[in-house]
Amino acid sequence: MPRKKTNLMSTPDKVGRLYDGFAARCAASIFGDSMSLHVGYWDNPDSEAPFSEAADRLTDLMSEKLQIGPGSHVLDVGCGVGGPGVRIARLTGARVTGISISQEQIAVANSLAESAGLAERVVFQQANAMEMPFPAESFDAAIALESIPHMPDRGQVLTQICQSLRPGGRLVLTDSFERAPIPAAKQPVVDRLFNNFMSTLVRAEDYPPLLRHAGLWFEEILDISEQTLPKSYSWLQPELETTMFGDDVTGRFDGMDLIIPEVGYLMVLAKRPKS
Repeated sequence: MPRKKTNLMSTPDKVGRLYDGFAARCAASIFGDSMSLHVGYWDNPDSEAPFSEAADRLTDLMSEKLQIGPGSHVLDVGCGVGGPGVRIARLTGARVTGISISQEQIAVANSLAESAGLAERVVFQQANAMEMPFPAESFDAAIALESIPHMPDRGQVLTQICQSLRPGGRLVLTDSFERAPIPAAKQPVVDRLFNNFMSTLVRAEDYPPLLRHAGLWFEEILDISEQTLPKSYSWLQPELETTMFGDDVTGRFDGMDLIIPEVGYLMVLAKRPKS
């Protein structure tokens, strides 16, 4: 049995308020034209690709694993301000429906889809991933890019995603995981950073049973910590310091670079069985 990863500090309302403020403050100001509020992916440690390009690369890697194209309908769980959903629709021809608990994020995301000329194929709506508002088997694929760590119960969200997928539909997600035992001296830093984001860690070995209990087949799990976290954290820490919480708050993200050996970044691929 996997550890039941519940987050007592995180509720949909709290997460919504957190990202309402973030969306209102940042929009494109720190993430550039990609409008992607997530880490980047660099193919090698010597790469000098800018953060916005690396963020798009991560979206592209995840999109490739979904095996989608024109005619596909993709669910974007925790869509942020719409960057990944718009990019997926533009590159693949798929239709995208994105959800976020943050009303402000949804407003920014729909404006982005409209400005990209994709409003007919890309729609964002406010919704709680713990209680999906869609009929069963509505989507051909689903993506959850850094949204799962915020969920009060990963298992419940995975079950909701499974029910929303058509048989054979794929899910790709990213999550933060405990890559190695966390030393006692670092535990307060980890707790502070994850509490600031109202998120929790999972263990990599928890995922196969979590997916199975949700009705999904586990297909692949990749540790992409080295390709994502060192460069992302060095770029994000100073940028997030004021935009996430406002100019009057400092020090909330101190120590991000120190936790990388123990805290990692997973990409997980699963599929709803065809029968």
